[in-house]
Amino acid sequence: MRRRGYGGPMIQVRRGVERYRGGDADAGIASLHAFSFGPHYDPHNLRFGALIACNEERLAPGAGFDEHPHRDTEIVTWVVEGELTHRDSAGHETTVRPGDLQRLSSAGGVRHVERNSGAEPLCFVQMWLAPLSHGGDPAYEVVRGIADGTPYALARAGAMLHVRRLADGERTAVPDAARVYVHVVRGAVRLGAQRLAAGDAARITDAEGLELVGLTRAECLLWEMPPESVHG
Repeated sequence: MRRRGYGGPMIQVRRGVERYRGGDADAGIASLHAFSFGPHYDPHNLRFGALIACNEERLAPGAGFDEHPHRDTEIVTWVVEGELTHRDSAGHETTVRPGDLQRLSSAGGVRHVERNSGAEPLCFVQMWLAPLSHGGDPAYEVVRGIADGTPYALARAGAMLHVRRLADGERTAVPDAARVYVHVVRGAVRLGAQRLAAGDAARITDAEGLELVGLTRAECLLWEMPPESVHG
């Protein structure tokens, strides 16, 4: 749904139930894709600004993605519940938990494994962004227990991630930016006249003076991005 006030921002709401379903049920993997991904091709839904993927992944205990390559992609992962085991060809091996933010800059090329090595189900949101330039050396980091409202700069993509945790009735400003992507991780919020629940997202162009209001306890991820032309 698109809404535009006179001279104001344009908001396109995408519901969680509209996401492309993927994964492999027999392997214990369930995936929901917000953008065209793999065999799910929609030429009108390839990207929003720098963002080219926003996947909700659910892995049963023992399930995972075997070693596979990435190149020229900024990959940011937010664990919702459970524990994610990451191992890559650059020698990093970590366990990522709820509240931790993982960033893998694949740059000129890297291979990695993602797995649920724990005894409980794993759920995480993984977001892929296009870099401003290609090539270079891969980079990796985990920010443990990122605080509410602390911005995380993804310099290679020219983007900024904001984590917002809201109490019922609490308000927070949406960044004023050329492009803002809002993903509701848990709970429910109001954006303008729209109610967004867990799994829903809003794509906002020319954001200015907007607020998110918690309708329950909620957690949201907000990407603040430059004009789309910066990324071609």
